[in-house]
Amino acid sequence: MTRAIRVRAFFALAVLALSLYITLTVPVRLGLDLRGGTQIVLETRDSPTAKADSEATDRTLEVLRHRIDALGVTEPTIARSGDNRIIVELPGIQDPREASDVLGRTAQLAFHPVLGTADAGETSRQPLPAQSAERVLPDESGRPVRLGPSALTGADVDSAEARIDPQSGVGWYVGVDFKGDGGDAWARLTGEAACRPAGDPARRVAIVLDDKVISSPQVNSSVACRTGIAGGSTQITGSFSREEARELGLLINGGALPVPVETVEQRTVGPTLGATAIEASARAAVIGTALTSLFIIAVYRLLGALAAVALACYGVISYAALAALGATLTLPGLAGFVLAIGMAVDANVLVFERAREEYAARQSKGLRAALTAGFRNAFSAIADSNITTLIAAGLLFFLASGPVRGFGVTLGIGVLASMLSALVITRVLADHAVARRSVRRRPRLTGIADTGRVRDWLVRRDPDLMRRRRTWLAASAVALVLATSGIALRGLNFGVEFTGGRLMEYSTSAPVDADRARDALADAGQPRAVVQTSGDGDLSVRTDQLSNAEAAKVDKAIDDLAGGAEKIRDELIGPSLGDELRRGALIALASALAAQLLYLAVRFRWTFGTSAVAAMAHDALILVGVFAWLGKPIDGVFLAALLTVIGYSVNDSVVVFDRIRELSAGDRKTPFSRLANTAILQTLPRTVNTGMGAVFILSALTLLGGDSLTDFALALLIGIVVGTYSSMFTAAPLAIELQAHGTPPPPTATPHSAPRGAAAI
Repeated sequence: MTRAIRVRAFFALAVLALSLYITLTVPVRLGLDLRGGTQIVLETRDSPTAKADSEATDRTLEVLRHRIDALGVTEPTIARSGDNRIIVELPGIQDPREASDVLGRTAQLAFHPVLGTADAGETSRQPLPAQSAERVLPDESGRPVRLGPSALTGADVDSAEARIDPQSGVGWYVGVDFKGDGGDAWARLTGEAACRPAGDPARRVAIVLDDKVISSPQVNSSVACRTGIAGGSTQITGSFSREEARELGLLINGGALPVPVETVEQRTVGPTLGATAIEASARAAVIGTALTSLFIIAVYRLLGALAAVALACYGVISYAALAALGATLTLPGLAGFVLAIGMAVDANVLVFERAREEYAARQSKGLRAALTAGFRNAFSAIADSNITTLIAAGLLFFLASGPVRGFGVTLGIGVLASMLSALVITRVLADHAVARRSVRRRPRLTGIADTGRVRDWLVRRDPDLMRRRRTWLAASAVALVLATSGIALRGLNFGVEFTGGRLMEYSTSAPVDADRARDALADAGQPRAVVQTSGDGDLSVRTDQLSNAEAAKVDKAIDDLAGGAEKIRDELIGPSLGDELRRGALIALASALAAQLLYLAVRFRWTFGTSAVAAMAHDALILVGVFAWLGKPIDGVFLAALLTVIGYSVNDSVVVFDRIRELSAGDRKTPFSRLANTAILQTLPRTVNTGMGAVFILSALTLLGGDSLTDFALALLIGIVVGTYSSMFTAAPLAIELQAHGTPPPPTATPHSAPRGAAAI
């Protein structure tokens, strides 16, 4: 065993041991879409007296943290996002109304003297705080009263608590204790009011919360003039219910927000939906991986079995990396985790196909030499294809948000883990296997001692696919027109996160008629609601912006209609955030095209880069067009699938162009079109085998992954089929045409020990 092999073996064992330890000791953090709960995104706004800058947002975050602690939520998360956004995650909270109301209210509390009554026409609502001006507001009974400047504010309050006193008949009230000079200010305020005669409106003190008089009690006759209520405490009464008194106490205890906040996004997922998604994804992963493993074992025999072992190691490494980094595993991220299995298969297939070529060209060198050359010659294509996918993953992380950003993290980790699995673990196992005497005596057992049925058929037929390159380009153009006409004729069904509005999904015990549901919602005040139903009892309602109170009316209407309904998803996206997400999606797509064109232009000829990006745009537009024809939603999860398809499309093109570059470096006399045709035929076995491996995974996700993953897997399945076609019949023919009409610089390639003879077709 050489020193390099020992180093690789030690490194692989160390990584696996560490990954197993992390897997067994560190639980991965599940997103709310998998464990259930509510996520609220708040955005700070400027007020007349304060600017919503970074410092104000930090202070707002601390106030919100106190309020969340008072709610008693288990393991809440609150974090800054950008300069003026705060993301709050509340696991287990299924009704977001209470949390949203408590978090979003500014809770600016002030205590004012009542100067007297006012006419209805004098009612004014000046922005809080109004500490130095008189104002007119309706009291709790609706009659306008004139208020003097505030004598003290919520900042003077030490604590507040909901209490009940059944003996006095007050019912639920909020007991308030003042701090510092607050007690003296309260005594002066009540002492001035006590000088007024009984029944005079000016004997009252108004308690104003968020520009609303919540209580204006008369000062008790036992209070002495100029002396007031001493002791530093008081009671806020107002015919409160238990819930209202508790909420007011929480708001006062939490303190006043430095600046107002607005809910720009709100997502609620029921725990049953998350558990179902995890179970369905796990089942799809197990079945898809088993089918993929059986396929590569059937094709590559012993080395295929070792690659299947490496795939299991990939799963452990990926999971451990997620847990160690503290990354949140979301539903799209779970799909990305499964999808990366297909990418790990791609690297193994590339290596094994190159090893087959080497063994066919130089049988006298033996299995180990062929395997070593296979890893060496496949490295360039593996690196280039994975780097392009990492570019897509990076763009998702930096330009997307929410679950889609989590998909970018998982996909990036999966790509790196797949490279480690294929280039290190598989190599260690394969090197050890081919060194056994029993294996060397039976070389066909390894799976690389024969060229395979697909390659043998191509050798016999030797088709000149590029002779009809303009026909292929015309076919691609027709497919593009047919698909994209769906965008013009049917339009795009943008999801609520791109348009703004509210989307609520329900699970009912029996199917609900869509027309009856629309009528019920019209009676509930939502005549423009869009209703979609499925045969298994699921129902979705999409509306414009709704308050939580209006959403509660929708809940009741659906519950009454269905005789019981469980809300499994609730998403609220503000219009400003919807516009921002649309812009972000376009920027992400444009950035993906530009970044990958730049990378490919540097690594290959400009003709190759242009052709690959054109094929990538072709694949993306066809996928969007197909979804337009099918009426499928264009949402953040679709964006994740689209960028993944872009990466996969480039992967296929890179493998073909890498082989063209290699062939042209050793043969400058053969026409370029013939070299391109040879490259396609030589890489076709890899394309077929890799595509089959990915199809097994994605078919399992489509059929078994549950409703949450069906559209995601379907988009990837369509993209892989189209991408496989375009790499051979769009990118390569276009490169030939550009080569014929341009004068690109000579190829710059890292020399490989290019297989000749039997390896060339």
